Amino acid sequence: MGIDLQELRGYIVDMYSDVALLPRGKFHFPTGRPLLELLGYAPELLDKIPIGAIESFAGVGYHFGLEPLKEGERVLDLGSGAGTDAFFAALHVGAAGSVIGVDMTDAMLEKAQENLELSSLSNVRFQKAYAESLPFDDESFDVVISNGVINLSPVKETVFAEIHRVLAPGGRLMFSDIVTGVELPDSIRDNCALWAECIGGAQESQRYLRLIEKANFTIEATSQNERYRFAQDSTLSAAEKFRVHSISILAHRN
Repeated sequence: MGIDLQELRGYIVDMYSDVALLPRGKFHFPTGRPLLELLGYAPELLDKIPIGAIESFAGVGYHFGLEPLKEGERVLDLGSGAGTDAFFAALHVGAAGSVIGVDMTDAMLEKAQENLELSSLSNVRFQKAYAESLPFDDESFDVVISNGVINLSPVKETVFAEIHRVLAPGGRLMFSDIVTGVELPDSIRDNCALWAECIGGAQESQRYLRLIEKANFTIEATSQNERYRFAQDSTLSAAEKFRVHSISILAHRN
């Protein structure tokens, strides 16, 4: 694989800066409230989240139904973007719980912070960090969530190892991501632009699940987000050819 991590991060930051600053722009993936409701987010809870977070949502699934968040839990949101899932989680864990959202895109972090200041929530904070090197102590969280982000990393083994490290024993990883039905050719996997569009970094689904298990997790449940569709014809064509699709996964830390 010929992907350079720093070059790839530049493509991803450029893409998601546009999602933050130009949320009504045309992207290769759907965004905003119509996508959230299509995936299964409850409208009455979305009404409690700042509009600025909603409009820049670019997730790929709804994983909160796999195992409900509990009052008082400590949650880490990897790739929190403008804050939609972090705010959604904060509404569930309550004042006794906490949510930290991390992202590597400055424009998204700035927007998330603006959204936080407009909200009434005091149990959320955002900071810059990379999924491959999390700035948190061992066993700091009860739950790690993520939405369409881990596929963007070329070192997924490291990401899952870091998630395992920061989760408390028995804690859970509950997330949505993009996978494929077949192995992707090098021409796709070596294309930074296709990685940023959530295709180039996607792995074959069974191989992906084995990666999670290899990181010492037990997979409890998976579900396919059949309503998720890419937005542009060129990306749709690649998605159909390689059976690219969205899944949600629940796994507990061993």
